[in-house]
Amino acid sequence: MTPIDEPAAAEPARLTPLRGDDPPKVGDFALDARLTASASGVVYVAHDDEQRQAMVLLLSEGASGDAAARDRLAGAVNKMHIDTVIARGGQGQDDGRLGRKFRAEDDDPDSGSVGAPLPTLAPWVALAYDGTARAASEADRLLAEVDLSWLSTQGRPSGPDYQHYWIEQGRPGIWRLWPLPWPGRKDRSGWLSILASWLLMMLLMLLAVLIAILLFQNAPPQQPPPPVPTSASGSGSGSPPPESSSASPSTASGSPASPSTSPTETPSGGPTTQSRL
Repeated sequence: MTPIDEPAAAEPARLTPLRGDDPPKVGDFALDARLTASASGVVYVAHDDEQRQAMVLLLSEGASGDAAARDRLAGAVNKMHIDTVIARGGQGQDDGRLGRKFRAEDDDPDSGSVGAPLPTLAPWVALAYDGTARAASEADRLLAEVDLSWLSTQGRPSGPDYQHYWIEQGRPGIWRLWPLPWPGRKDRSGWLSILASWLLMMLLMLLAVLIAILLFQNAPPQQPPPPVPTSASGSGSGSPPPESSSASPSTASGSPASPSTSPTETPSGGPTTQSRL
C-alpha cells in the first residue's frame, strides 16, 4: 500500500440504511446499517449485547443454497487471523481451523409440526470492525471469494459467458426468527424481558377472569318464561266453549216476566198465596 492510499483507507466507511427484507439481527448481533452488498451476500454493521461493533457478512439466498459457495466462505474465514473473526454461524461454518468460533442456534422454537427439522440457516460471520474504508474493502474481498468475481479472464473470451445459477437470488438468506427485538430498539431482547412479558400477560388474563366472576356472581336469578299453549295441547286446555248461535226461549220471547204465584204453607197449616215479582 502506497502512502497516497493511507488517507483514503482511514476515511470512514459509507453506510446505507437497512431495507425491508433485511433481518433485524443475525445471531447475537443486532444490525444497524448496510456496509456493502453483492450477489453473493450482504455485509452489515452491527453490535452485540455489550455494544461492541462488528461487521456481519450474511450469504444471499442463492449463495447459501450452493454447497460450493458455502465451502468457499468457510475456507476464506479459516484463513483469517483468530482475532479478526468474532463469531460465525449457519450451515457449514462449524468446521475448520476457526470452527471454535461457531455459535449454535438450536434453541429456536419449532415453527412446524412436531419432529419437523428447523430450516437451514444461511452461513454468516462476524468480523472486527473499526469504521474505516479498509474494513469495507475487506468485506468486498470476502464477497468476491464467494462469487469468484476476483478471478481474471483466462485467455480470450469466446462463446457464452460463465454465470452462477443463483446470481439473480440476491436477497439475504434465511436468518433466525426468534427472539426478535422490541419495536423501536436495536438491541436483542434478553431472557429477563421475555419472562417479564409472559408474567404480565398471565397477570392480565387472571385480572380479566376475576372481573368476569365479580360481574356475574351477583346477577339476580331469572325465571323461565311461561309455556305458550298450542293447538296440540288437547281439549283440556281450558279454552272457553264457543257461544251458541240460538237464542234462549226467555230472551227470544221478548215479553216481560209476569209475576207468578206459588202456594206456601202458613204456620197454621193453611195455604196462602204469595206473590213473587
